Amino acid sequence: MRRNPAGESMLRMESDTFDLLDLQLLSALEVDGRAPFSRIAAVLGVSDRTVARRYHRLCAEGGLRVVVLRDAVRLGQDQWMLRLRCAPDGATVIADALARRPDTYWIGLASGGTEIACLTRPRSPGEHDDLLLGKLPRTPSVVEIRALQLLHRFYGGPVGWLPKFRALSDEQIAALRPDLPEPEPGPARLEPGDAPLLAVLERDGRATYPELQRATGRSESAIKRRLSALIASGAVYVDIEYDSAILGHPTAAILWITTAPGALDSVGRALATHDEVAFVSATAGPSHLVVTVVVRDTAALYAYLSGPLGHLDGVQHVETTPFLRRVKQLTYRPAR
Repeated sequence: MRRNPAGESMLRMESDTFDLLDLQLLSALEVDGRAPFSRIAAVLGVSDRTVARRYHRLCAEGGLRVVVLRDAVRLGQDQWMLRLRCAPDGATVIADALARRPDTYWIGLASGGTEIACLTRPRSPGEHDDLLLGKLPRTPSVVEIRALQLLHRFYGGPVGWLPKFRALSDEQIAALRPDLPEPEPGPARLEPGDAPLLAVLERDGRATYPELQRATGRSESAIKRRLSALIASGAVYVDIEYDSAILGHPTAAILWITTAPGALDSVGRALATHDEVAFVSATAGPSHLVVTVVVRDTAALYAYLSGPLGHLDGVQHVETTPFLRRVKQLTYRPAR
């Protein structure tokens, strides 16, 4: 699962249900989640009906959802990774309660169901204080809270895991990339009038323009201009959620890595190139890096820890927390 000398990805899809075309469709949606089926079909060399049929099957059987997310990094908003140690009988209830909050992502049950890992993106100091200083400390089942502020994103956010499969050629990616205006100078920002638009797109990133018109009261041309400007500025991005098990990689874990101080940047950059890594960020706290890895099975996780990761210069300590169950990725679907 490493790169060969020619730079090609050695990551392979392994599935009895889905095939290369499904992987290419997912990859196309990561490039432009709002692209019309007709454009995706033309790039992939299949019919519109085939793309539509595959899309709906991925939604029904593969957990696919397209959503628009605010980029906390570009907006200058704090992000925190929480580690909550809980009583065994309370972890699931707490994880589900956290998952219902709009400011949480990537929630997993770990350590035999006694630990919760949770990424939070509070949109205001009030949301942050309400969670860390209010609700969680008063929750009886929470035994310990560790909050690690994210300092620098090396990989993740607008750049997803799927490009590491290299299912699309550079020409296909260029053909799918949306035509966006030049961003305005200055930092990315949201305006109060964006709230109704984003409220719809955060639920359904492929919402139609008539749906967005009804929600915002704006004209279609005004919506197109504003959404294009928001994406071009980096304030928001279109992302996809899916079950990595459909690609033959059902096992995920969080790694809490301590490095030599002078090696932090070089280790973070190296990790970003590893096929198994879906997210890596520098943190403030006991560990220096938090990393999400996605692999085929526990044997592949061991191979990664003892091989590519273990051979990195500057890594001093690694704590591995395999997910027992992923409760939330980008959106929350209660267990049935």
